[in-house]
Amino acid sequence: MELSFIIEKFILITVIFLVSLGIAAYSTLAERKIAGYLQDRVGPNRAGPGGMFQPLADGLKMFMKEEIIPADANRFLFIAGPSLALLTACIGSAVIPWGQDMVIGDRIIPLQVTDINVGILYIFGVVSLGVYGLMIGGWASNNKFSLMGAIRAASQNISYEIPMGLSIIALLLVTNTLSLKEISEMQHGGNWNILYQPLGFLIFMVCSFAETNRTPFDLPECETELVGGYHTEYSGFKMGAFMFAEYLNMFVASAVMSTLYFGGYNYPGMDYVNGLVGPIIGPLIGMAVLFAKVFAFIFFFMWVRWTVPRFRYDQLMNLGWKVLIPLAIANIVITGIWITIYDKL
Repeated sequence: MELSFIIEKFILITVIFLVSLGIAAYSTLAERKIAGYLQDRVGPNRAGPGGMFQPLADGLKMFMKEEIIPADANRFLFIAGPSLALLTACIGSAVIPWGQDMVIGDRIIPLQVTDINVGILYIFGVVSLGVYGLMIGGWASNNKFSLMGAIRAASQNISYEIPMGLSIIALLLVTNTLSLKEISEMQHGGNWNILYQPLGFLIFMVCSFAETNRTPFDLPECETELVGGYHTEYSGFKMGAFMFAEYLNMFVASAVMSTLYFGGYNYPGMDYVNGLVGPIIGPLIGMAVLFAKVFAFIFFFMWVRWTVPRFRYDQLMNLGWKVLIPLAIANIVITGIWITIYDKL
């Protein structure tokens, strides 16, 4: 393995990691600003111009606050829970193609940490592991409210992974690949998958809300019923890790939806722009386009939080098992019939 290859990957991983953390941090500010706008108030405006340093102040506060571990808690698992949640949130972006391959001299540098042929399955595996952090943290706290939050998180995750997986099967029938890189390349020229799988996208998006525990699916941390849910007993940095994991998961979910259904880094007239700006600036513009799509989804996540009320738990389960799963199965059947007829024509 060439040293230059290792250096390129190390730089790319470092940049993606820092950018992800920065977006997660400033998503907290964006959330509060959007909430303030929707509720006709200002939002944070004290720390720095327009409140720009508020995430830094909040992060410092988390580090400075006292770390409390309940006397009857399982100390090792109590620490392992938020650590696992944050770890799985960070590694989900490894298979996302952030742009076209960049050409510098005689070297081709892919703007993707790794292109595996089962990239979607990797994303599903990471998502499945993420819930263990919530379960372990809730159980290890030795608190009934935390345990109930952990149980809710586990059952919610299981319930909504099924329709999410079924929606991806329909997309697989259209693309014939599980590689996120190949799916992005197939959508070149405005041939976006949202045109062929609108129902699949709707199911995937609703399940993404549930998988990231965002309102109206934030039952695992329902303050009105469970005090704080799975993180009731947490404080300081460990509490911050859970919060960071939620915003990182929202960022990764937005990037995955943008890649699978909205062309990823592709945009109309991309070939013409690349011909004008060259093989270095062109991929960077594509990356900026992908991030614009990601930010649009993040805004939608936040908009829904401050607009739609929280579901009851029975409504949550009914939606997953009685609505989304039948819809996802019907989408697979319709997609299969459509592809069969299209191939015969």
